Amino acid sequence: MINIDYKSNLPIYEQIIEQFKINIMKGVFAEGDPVPSVRKMAASLGITPSTVAKAYAELERQGIIETIRAKGTFIASTPPNTIPLDIDKNKKKMLSEIIELKHAGYSLKDIQNVVKELYESI
Repeated sequence: MINIDYKSNLPIYEQIIEQFKINIMKGVFAEGDPVPSVRKMAASLGITPSTVAKAYAELERQGIIETIRAKGTFIASTPPNTIPLDIDKNKKKMLSEIIELKHAGYSLKDIQNVVKELYESI
């Protein structure tokens, strides 16, 4: 379900967000599916509840999950193309990685192939 890479430079809460998005795209999570409670998710991942709460707050802000009072938290019914994106933030992340790849000697075609391969894998 959710896999955390403890050696990654990406903060754990961002990994949780990313994993939710990937699982939704792959059909692992569907609209209306219940989301584990903050405490349950934290215990299963071996991390603090505040880290999970931070991820859940951002997922809710983006419209990916929704909390229904007295019922729980669920995968939202918001169509994926209406989820707001911070394109500038994403560009900055991508730029950093592209700089590293270019510095390591990868060509534009190599980088495009990597992006295409990753895009098609999700």
